[in-house]
Amino acid sequence: MSGAVPMTVEGHQRLQEELKQLIRVERPKVVQDIAEARSHGDLSENAEYDAAKDRQGFVEGRIQELGDKIARAQVIDPATIVSDKIVFGAKVTLFDIDTEKEVAYQIVGEDEADIKVGKISVTSPVGKALIGHSVDEEVNINVPSGVRVYEITNIEYS
Repeated sequence: MSGAVPMTVEGHQRLQEELKQLIRVERPKVVQDIAEARSHGDLSENAEYDAAKDRQGFVEGRIQELGDKIARAQVIDPATIVSDKIVFGAKVTLFDIDTEKEVAYQIVGEDEADIKVGKISVTSPVGKALIGHSVDEEVNINVPSGVRVYEITNIEYS
């Protein structure tokens, strides 16, 4: 893979912590599980061995993936951004014209996105549509349920 991977400081720290956990805890545990399964004899009919090898493949793959993303990370601290337009890291408050309800999102990297806590990916349809807009603008966003119209009521960086 090539290209920078944008992420917040918090997201970068979380990926580093996950990588440390995989290297220091999960990898040694999987090696121990494989050794224990081998000691049980015939590997051709050993479900524990197969499960441990599958887990090892997952752990090693995730270690490589995280290492790559961390190496290509473009860490952005939203608190240092001064802009009246929506850019990566912005906390945005929107008014849904149809439902007449307010929603709030923070625009973050793909690995940080979690709609349950109001974090949406910069590459999501909503994230892409909001980038570059200012307070009091109306934005039409194509979502799976149709077109939603939002008015931007607040933008902050913290």
